[in-house]
Amino acid sequence: MSKIHPEITDKLSTFIEQQKIFFVATAAQQGRVNISPKGMDSLRVLNEKRVIWLNLTGSGNETSAHLQQANRITIMFCSFSGTPMILRLYGKAREVSREDSEWERLHSLFKPLPGCRQIFDIEVDLVQTSCGTGVPLFEYIDDRDQLNSWAIKKGEQGIRKYWEDKNQLSLDGFATNIIKKNG
Repeated sequence: MSKIHPEITDKLSTFIEQQKIFFVATAAQQGRVNISPKGMDSLRVLNEKRVIWLNLTGSGNETSAHLQQANRITIMFCSFSGTPMILRLYGKAREVSREDSEWERLHSLFKPLPGCRQIFDIEVDLVQTSCGTGVPLFEYIDDRDQLNSWAIKKGEQGIRKYWEDKNQLSLDGFATNIIKKNG
């Protein structure tokens, strides 16, 4: 039922672009595994072995902390309508902060979203599809606007303060270094 692909094909890239939600999973060598749902048009396929994900400010910063401990990431997409399929991208990620020279170039590939925290540049080393026939059908209605409204209301200084207060450590106490990386 599952199939390994040597790369992200054009067909799989189209599937990715059509998805309204995806899931990001990371884990350090010790501690908890983190799986987070993502959306808001925040992922781009750059080529058959590379994707980038624009990470927005949220309740934690587990991905950053985990990748500094153990550089491994899985991104999963599920078809909730149409033909069933599950697609997983396995790889390693490099964090790009606002202070990095390539931030502007990579950030320009996304529509403007308030509260951007970092971009994860993912080198995909394994692509796997499986049937997805056990995934229920859901109807997409719309994106939620609460996160954007919250980030706009906070403003840049408020977001930075939030990073200082809430985004510096993972649940297991691993440093995210968000303040160091973003001046």
